[in-house]
Amino acid sequence: MSTLPQLAINTIRTLSMEGVERANSGHPGTAMALAPAMYAVWQHDLKYDPADPCWPARDRFVLSVGHASMLLYSTLFLTGVKDIRDGKVVDAPSLTAEDLAQFRQLNSKTPGHPEYRFTAGVETTTGPLGQGCGNSVGMAIAQKWMSARYDRPGFKLFDYHVTVFCGDGDMMEGVASEAASTAGHLALGNLTWIYDSNQISIEGSTDLAFTENVGKRFEAYGWHVQTLTDGNDVDAILAALKAARAVTDRPSMIVLKTVIGYGAPKKAGTASAHGEPLGAEEIKGAKQAYGWPEDAPDFFVPEGVKEHFAEGLGKRGAEAHAEWRELFSAYREAHPELAAEIDCILEHRLPEGWDKDIPTFDADAKGIASRASSGQVLNAVAKNLPWMIGGSADLTPSTKTDIKGGGSFQPEKWNGSYGGRNLHFGVREHAMGSICNGIALSGIRAYGSGFLIFSDYMKAPIRLSAIMELPVLYIFTHDSIGVGEDGPTHQPIEQLAQLRATPGIMTIRPSDANEVAEAWRTLIPMTHKPAVLALSRQNLPTIDRTKYASAAGLAKGGYVLASCEGKPDVILIASGSEVGLVVAAYEKLTEEGIQARVVSMPSFDLFEEQSQEYRDSVLPPDVIGRVAVEQAAAFGWDRYVGIGGAIIAMNTFGASAPASALLTKFGFTPEAVFDAAKRQALRGK
Repeated sequence: MSTLPQLAINTIRTLSMEGVERANSGHPGTAMALAPAMYAVWQHDLKYDPADPCWPARDRFVLSVGHASMLLYSTLFLTGVKDIRDGKVVDAPSLTAEDLAQFRQLNSKTPGHPEYRFTAGVETTTGPLGQGCGNSVGMAIAQKWMSARYDRPGFKLFDYHVTVFCGDGDMMEGVASEAASTAGHLALGNLTWIYDSNQISIEGSTDLAFTENVGKRFEAYGWHVQTLTDGNDVDAILAALKAARAVTDRPSMIVLKTVIGYGAPKKAGTASAHGEPLGAEEIKGAKQAYGWPEDAPDFFVPEGVKEHFAEGLGKRGAEAHAEWRELFSAYREAHPELAAEIDCILEHRLPEGWDKDIPTFDADAKGIASRASSGQVLNAVAKNLPWMIGGSADLTPSTKTDIKGGGSFQPEKWNGSYGGRNLHFGVREHAMGSICNGIALSGIRAYGSGFLIFSDYMKAPIRLSAIMELPVLYIFTHDSIGVGEDGPTHQPIEQLAQLRATPGIMTIRPSDANEVAEAWRTLIPMTHKPAVLALSRQNLPTIDRTKYASAAGLAKGGYVLASCEGKPDVILIASGSEVGLVVAAYEKLTEEGIQARVVSMPSFDLFEEQSQEYRDSVLPPDVIGRVAVEQAAAFGWDRYVGIGGAIIAMNTFGASAPASALLTKFGFTPEAVFDAAKRQALRGK
């Protein structure tokens, strides 16, 4: 290799080492090992314009080994990636040498793990191992879908590739396996994972726990697999990348054998190079091995390195981007309606009239399960929001999340097309969440569905949706002990409390079909926040809105559904299926002359966003008699009933029995609510 490429590689290494050392915290070894591969990918393989990291046709690079974040930060700095502010590219660098020196410090642009929205050039938030792998499958799905819907003869707008750096930890995590299996089935030939096989984890050699042949496993998934034995051989890496791109009918894995902490005299190849600073002596020895100037200051960039990247990646990316802009300009003239859709996707705007077909439901004592009414609303929205796609973890018939006439997202050999809107995730909840995040990162509105109890399998990606402010919709059905005979393993108890406790997620549990409609009307415009719909398996009476308040109150999270004249003695509060229960108790209280109020509380999150004045109008502070009813853990309801208020909730797991028997066993009856309300009313006297 000529001097300048090797100098560029060693600059990535030294910047990464020094950032970790300055912070006295971090993971230097993987960055040192992967610098040659990083150089090969960015300088010679990526179609990427550093002057515009938002360019929609750019190749995506995902650092799933997020602990090696200094590897990415050093590269973004050296390649001159521009910054993004308020969603717009500005003429300033994403990162400076000063930013590298502030690695892992408060309010820095170089946090310990890469964070989407904080550092321009970071495509997704990674850190929890395996999540970046799952995200990349979603990105690859998004590319296939965008190409199928919008590309036209002579206009190949969306042909980008997704490249991932992953490691031994990713390969051990189940989510990466789920995602890889999905990608193999879908024949995603636009996806390449480079697996850094350094065989070191925090505890030591991976031989302690991980001795399988990963390449053979991926071949079984249907991937194209290549193995390289020298992580420093840039020419071999480039040849493997070229071969991977040439294989278009399946995803590719490059197994890359590397030495963690390469160049460090004593720590290379050891666990101590993984998760702690090298120390001054090891850094000095590594720099000597790299032929680094002994008197060079920290964060030194040799002359010609930045220019080298500008002549390679920068020039190639600028030319490709200019060609694309010209192509899209012609496309806009030839296909103005499709171009307008693309504009909406890229600008996170909704199409005009997206909600015009959302139905209104007539009062009905028999009612309809909220999962079923949600299915109707979903299809009404999908008809006018063509870039909404999603599916379930093998539960579409139960979650009612099929887009009618939308087709299946599948390769032709599985009787579908890449333009299909219905995704079949299989029984892979964890991957479903991370894949939905990857899809959403491309601007497409993604949803995933399953039973509420199995949100447990999706906690990590749901949390990351919130951290990244991605508008993924999680549709969870079978939301209570009303599931019945399936028993405690399938009856959610603590899940609602967990979701409500997660910052940045909008959790909504509607009480009837019209609240479901209003929930969709409320959550779809939230373009920077994930939402959870908790829906019933069993029928819920459709409340007579000529007698009770409009379901439009859902938009405020909690609202007065029914109330006496004047000050109530007791307030009954509930969400979801239990609202019908407290309405029945309210009617009986009213017959007995007890001043009562019913508050439907479908969303703690929305309610807490309202003004104190509004919240006090719904729950007057001077009314201390209160009863909250929910077939879930009581946790959280104390904020609304106060000290001494009553909470009828689940304090144990459920049981296997018909739903009607369970409601009686656990005290969810009109009589139980009525008795609790009478006792609470006395407190208000």
